[in-house]
Amino acid sequence: MEKKGKTGMENEGVIDTWLRKHRLLYVGATKHPFILSISDGTIDISSFKTWLGQDYIFVRAFVPFVASLIVKAWKESDDRSDMEVILGGMAALNDELEWFKKEAFKWGVQLSHPLLPHKPNQEYCRFLESLMSVEANYTVAITAFWAIEAVYQESFALCLGDESRTPPELKETCQRWGSEAFGKYCCSLKHIANRRLKQASDDELKKAEVALLTVLEHEVEFWNMSRSGS
Repeated sequence: MEKKGKTGMENEGVIDTWLRKHRLLYVGATKHPFILSISDGTIDISSFKTWLGQDYIFVRAFVPFVASLIVKAWKESDDRSDMEVILGGMAALNDELEWFKKEAFKWGVQLSHPLLPHKPNQEYCRFLESLMSVEANYTVAITAFWAIEAVYQESFALCLGDESRTPPELKETCQRWGSEAFGKYCCSLKHIANRRLKQASDDELKKAEVALLTVLEHEVEFWNMSRSGS
């Protein structure tokens, strides 16, 4: 029989325990109607364009968050390879921003002024800023980072399934986050987060769980915003 830790969480990992506990919210974030509409080919392209412009804004705010996470890993991690894993994701963000610019041009989406973040996007970016503070430790921040990446990976992977009817012009978008390579990267982040959570204090565990839930809630609101266009 597997031993359980002080919180009763099995050795398979704290994150999986939390995902079972909060399954409805996780499913809501990863199988949102916006994503399902891509997968079944019924998406309103205006919704996709809203998502494209707003996600570009979000990724620009995501860059300094990931940079701050590298600093936290350097200062707090017990494993030097953590920083290398996160740095790999950081390097990919430059390519990601260029991809957004290319896609925006293709779809006629204006990325410069007067493009402004919608309220759900503003709130999500403020949450990222809170994770950059010294008060947010590495364990909490890496858990949130995994969640942000994992939601996109699982969501867009759904649009690449054998039975999906994703429009051909959106396949590249889905491949960017739904690919096997990105899935392996997310697994690496999950491994880091689980290792840190296994060592965490009760207070850190509570804060990390709240951070995970906050990410999922923001992801749902971001999809809602994209679908409604406001």
